[in-house]
Amino acid sequence: MTIAWVFPGQGSQKLGMANSLQDLPGSRERFELASQILGRDLWKICSGEVAPNEEIYDLNDTRNTQPALFVVESLLVDDLKRQGRETHMIAGHSLGEIVGLYSADVLDAKTALILLKKRSELMAAAGGGAMIAVMGFDRDELDDLIRETEGASIANDNSESQVVLSGSPEAVRKVADNLKCKRAIPLKVSGAFHSIFMTEASKSFNEELDQVTFQDSQVPVLSNVDPTPTVNGDILKDRLKKQMTTGVRWRETMQVMQNKGITTMVEIGPGNVLSGLAKRSMKGTMTSQISNASDLGY
Repeated sequence: MTIAWVFPGQGSQKLGMANSLQDLPGSRERFELASQILGRDLWKICSGEVAPNEEIYDLNDTRNTQPALFVVESLLVDDLKRQGRETHMIAGHSLGEIVGLYSADVLDAKTALILLKKRSELMAAAGGGAMIAVMGFDRDELDDLIRETEGASIANDNSESQVVLSGSPEAVRKVADNLKCKRAIPLKVSGAFHSIFMTEASKSFNEELDQVTFQDSQVPVLSNVDPTPTVNGDILKDRLKKQMTTGVRWRETMQVMQNKGITTMVEIGPGNVLSGLAKRSMKGTMTSQISNASDLGY
């Protein structure tokens, strides 16, 4: 059995997602570390215990979502390692890539949380754009419309039949309106993530990345901007630098995993979004989810 660990990104979060993890070794310390870095109680935010009169209280605020998902997913992977579980390949979707780098020992938890605080704040502040998910379409027609429409791009190339458009509100709406598709769903986001609208935010984030040393990975990692497996820390940093302005190439990531002989894909984190994509796209590959303490055997 050849295993890949994958880590989901924003959209997988839900209130109470950390409740079953509170007694895991290191759980309280990890939440305390995150809360200290953020300057607010992340455990209460994950549990929905923070009053709405707090300045930043909503779990769905990207400034909370990103560090919260990191803490939950990192605790799950820590316990898998304690149990002696191993993987042959690692990938993460958007912010999940940073969790993947942590799981591969490229970054430690404190460094990852500091980066995510900066990343989430920059993304929250970079307004002016929109994102629309589209499903059930002709790929050639979509590619033609993207080429013809300035200010629109594919932020998440999730599968042959599911992508997320990103760009100016007028441009992404024009593509969605002219594309023959089954569904087009506007996303409730603060900006056009993974597009040129993130250029200034990306420059600031890269200055933060320049202060960090990336260790070589323990296992091959597939990056969002280039799903070619690598263990080289410098290459992984360079790829992460491009992530905020470049689309997530998840469809190709799944293809690489299949080509490399992955037989089981384990989604580590709340929900089953990546597992669902794999079931439709990676024929013959088994999937499983590790989302709470019971999945770990507790």
